[in-house]
Amino acid sequence: MLINMKNLLSVAKNNKFGVGAFNIASAEFARLVIEVAEELRAPVILEVHPVEHDFCGDAFIVYLRELAAKASVPVVIHQDHGQSLEHNIKAIQTGYTSVMIDASLLAFEDNIALTRKMTEIAHAAGVSVEAELGTIGVAEGSSEGGHSEILYTDPDQAARFVKETGVDTLAVAIGTSHGLYPVGKQPKLDIPRLKEIAARVNIPLVLHGGSGNKDSEVAEAIQHGVGKINISSDMKKAFFVALEDEIKRGSHEPSELFLKPMAAAREVVAHKMRLFSSAGKAELYA
Repeated sequence: MLINMKNLLSVAKNNKFGVGAFNIASAEFARLVIEVAEELRAPVILEVHPVEHDFCGDAFIVYLRELAAKASVPVVIHQDHGQSLEHNIKAIQTGYTSVMIDASLLAFEDNIALTRKMTEIAHAAGVSVEAELGTIGVAEGSSEGGHSEILYTDPDQAARFVKETGVDTLAVAIGTSHGLYPVGKQPKLDIPRLKEIAARVNIPLVLHGGSGNKDSEVAEAIQHGVGKINISSDMKKAFFVALEDEIKRGSHEPSELFLKPMAAAREVVAHKMRLFSSAGKAELYA
C-alpha cells in the first residue's frame, strides 16, 4: 500500500511507535526491506538519497512504486535531503510520495521561506514534506553529508518554524551523525532537548543518523515525539561485510553471492523494526 509520510506518521504519532526509513540503492535492499516489513506486519519508509537516485536512475523509483503498490503493508517512498525546489519537484514528478527540503545551512528566515514554498508545491500534489532545523553531524563512510559541528535544534525556533512553514515532519539535531561512529565514540542523544521540542510542536519528529545509537536512547526518543528514524549505515555494513566473505569464497553469481549478505541486512532491519515498535502496527492502517 503506497501512501505519503503525513498519513503514515500520523498513525505512528497517535500510537507512539516509530517507523524505520531505510536508505536503499539497489533492488536487493528494496526487496529485503519490503520482505521484512511484510513478515513483521510493519509500516516502512523506502528512502533514497539524491546520490543514490543518481546512481539508480528514475526507473528505480518506478520499480519501488510497483513494490510498494503490491505490498501488504503501508509504504512511503521518500527522497532524502533534497537541496532545492527544482530537485524536489523532479522527485515528485518521478513518483516519490514524500520529499525532504534540507535548507538547514541557510539562515533561519531563509530556511522558513524555502520550506514554506516547497510545502505549498508538494501539498498541491498530495506529497508530504520533511524539513531540517539545526545540523546533523557526519561520521565515517557516509555519502549523505553532514557537518563537522552539530548545531542543536532550538525548541523555540522549532515551534515558529513548524507554524510558519506547514511542514509535515521535522528533522531535529539532538546529537546524531550520518555514517558509522569511530571505535570508542558513542553518541548521546539530548533527550531533554527533544522533550522541549516535542512540547512545542504538533508534528512527528525525525531522527537522522539513526545507526550506531544506543537502542535504549532510540526507544526513549520515540516516546518523546520521534516518529521516523533514518537507518542506512548499520544495514549496509551488515550487507557488505557478509558480501566480502562471500567474494572470498570464489562465487561470482549474484543469485548465490547476495543471499547471505541480504540475510545479514534482513537481521538488522528486523531488529530495528522491533526496536521502533512498528512490528505488528500495519493493521492500524485502513
